[in-house]
Amino acid sequence: MALAALPLFVKLAGRPVILLGEGEAADAKRRLLERAGARVVGENADAALAIVALDEPEAAVERLRARGILVNAVDRAELCDFTLPAIVDRDPVILAIGTGGVSAGLAAALRQRLETLLPVKLGKLAWALSTARGRIRARWPDAADRRRAIGAALSEGGLLDPLAEHDGDSVELWLAAPEVVRGSELVRIRLRSDDPDDLTLRDARALARADRIYHRGAVPTAILDRARADAARIACDAPPADPGAGLSVDVEPVA
Repeated sequence: MALAALPLFVKLAGRPVILLGEGEAADAKRRLLERAGARVVGENADAALAIVALDEPEAAVERLRARGILVNAVDRAELCDFTLPAIVDRDPVILAIGTGGVSAGLAAALRQRLETLLPVKLGKLAWALSTARGRIRARWPDAADRRRAIGAALSEGGLLDPLAEHDGDSVELWLAAPEVVRGSELVRIRLRSDDPDDLTLRDARALARADRIYHRGAVPTAILDRARADAARIACDAPPADPGAGLSVDVEPVA
């Protein structure tokens, strides 16, 4: 299944962004741009991005596009080259919820739910992990071992579960804890349909955590895309007797 749009995080600090329009909608976009450190400029300025908050934006959008500028037209999804998501900010962690301009209300409702789920100190956990990067690499020199260790710590119920409240020394305690040796685990999934929305919660979690995915050729890409991007995809007629260390998932297509 193709992405309707590719989410990107763009650093705008000190960069010009064109903003056209007046009123509530334009004021809201101005506040957002200023919060990101952008320089808000007029239509004739040199810029790569523009936001148009006009009642009749068509002519302005055409002029800007003719200059190679990517445009967001407020409340006019069909005229947008990019959209602005609802944001949950736990600096440096940023969650962006977008609907491609289909329903800003839905994106806002999801943001409100996520605000209640994500701990206030989530950003401090991220900074602590960044500060400890060298020691993490020293403890797990192998990239695959390091990824598995971090994944286990950040998993539900793990020492660094991101949805739990953490003190400032959580990362230090994790690095000091004795390592739990992971064996080989294989989870089998038999699809009920080719629709990823029909995956059970158990199946979806297994795909999201897996180190590698064994699958038959008939398993659709939309299902495999529910796995981490760095999880190996291995097409085979049957999983091997020894699937390897860590978590492997074997996916069988609809019978």
